[in-house]
Amino acid sequence: MSEHIQPSIARLRAFTPARVGLGRSGVSQQLRHVLEFQRAHATARDAVHAVFDPVQFASSIPESLGPSTVLSLHSAAADRQTYLQRPDLGRTLDARSRDLVDAVSAAGPFDLAIVIADGLSALAVERHATPLLQAMLPQLSAWSIAPPSVVEQGRVAVGDEIGEILQARIAVVLIGERPGLSSPDSLGAYVTWMPRRGRTDAERVCISNIRPEGLNYVDAAAQLLAVLANARRNQLTGVAARNSQPSLTEGASQ
Repeated sequence: MSEHIQPSIARLRAFTPARVGLGRSGVSQQLRHVLEFQRAHATARDAVHAVFDPVQFASSIPESLGPSTVLSLHSAAADRQTYLQRPDLGRTLDARSRDLVDAVSAAGPFDLAIVIADGLSALAVERHATPLLQAMLPQLSAWSIAPPSVVEQGRVAVGDEIGEILQARIAVVLIGERPGLSSPDSLGAYVTWMPRRGRTDAERVCISNIRPEGLNYVDAAAQLLAVLANARRNQLTGVAARNSQPSLTEGASQ
């Protein structure tokens, strides 16, 4: 690699953890880069298969929501292998969990249902969901919030069923995103107005890559609060609301 481009590569590397300008030995990559890639791949693979402990996680949820009221739920995917092979089963609750949610629905309707699901990275949820809630919840004191749901083997759409049973106007699903080779612990937040079974991704707003190395908790909370305010005002989320709501940056600065 020619010497004169080294400074520009160094500047680029300061802005991204992506693998750019890797050195080589002859026609092969340098051993250290090969080993770093293999380690990153193993970390991402481990994140997908990591076991989520909903009981332990529930104890870390901010007291403003009341850990004793946390609903510990499970999707219709009985185990991790089934979850990975049958995405459809991760989008719905098992019978026991449905009964648990139904038992607290009489306290509704609610302004907001918060659902935390392991998704494809339990690591992301365990690291980032609680700090995000701590940054966001103080600004929602005027909202009626349903008992939080913690779902094992859950996917985004499981929040539609939970929100519908709880009679929630808006559902927020915090979920571990598919791990990347530089981001095994990326958290996503999905907002859906009037959650109902059968909602599509086009009817949601997604805030992605929530973690200190990506979108930090304070900025993510500000964006999420802006989306919630817009959803409440316009009674829409997703593609249909795109032209009727201000940008996230504009909403977050107000």
